[in-house]
Amino acid sequence: MAETAAERGRLARQRLLTAAAQLIGEVGWTAVSTRLVAQRAGVLPGVVHYHFPSVQALLSDAALGAIGEMIDGIGPMLQQATSAADGVDAMLTVLGGFTGTDPMSLLFGETYLAATRDEQLRIALGSLVDRFRAEVTEWLAAAGLADPAAIATLLLATLDGFVLHKALSPELTVDAIRPAMRRLVSTDR
Repeated sequence: MAETAAERGRLARQRLLTAAAQLIGEVGWTAVSTRLVAQRAGVLPGVVHYHFPSVQALLSDAALGAIGEMIDGIGPMLQQATSAADGVDAMLTVLGGFTGTDPMSLLFGETYLAATRDEQLRIALGSLVDRFRAEVTEWLAAAGLADPAAIATLLLATLDGFVLHKALSPELTVDAIRPAMRRLVSTDR
């Protein structure tokens, strides 16, 4: 069955987003160019600007999509957890897959940094983080924790910071912080 022009366009757009997300982690936000993305996606450079008004728009869409996808994958794990501590364990298991220097860790770091210089990206990324924090807050409240909003903020900031520290000190492990993180969400205080 022959692909329609619209299907080819959707596929090309998706290849561009995937290529941009990969390149952000590999070469850094500011080093990604139209040529690099087009080459990685297997399209002509003009196709980049057909689908996106600028390289910055492409990078923002790619990064926000990748981060949103990761965040969306954590919600179901939290809902399946039988306690807040088990939910923290699930998040730590996901976090354990990051070295701090792997492409996804670098994509997060590069996106956070780029958001400090790009107001539209800052607002969009802030919205994703706020949505996730609200989801974790709701989950912690359902688990019976007092002050779930403050705990969610502390929990997520700690997890973000841990990945940054892991890049500098690769010997850090989630097992080293697991007991303290579990105590943070304990209802036995």
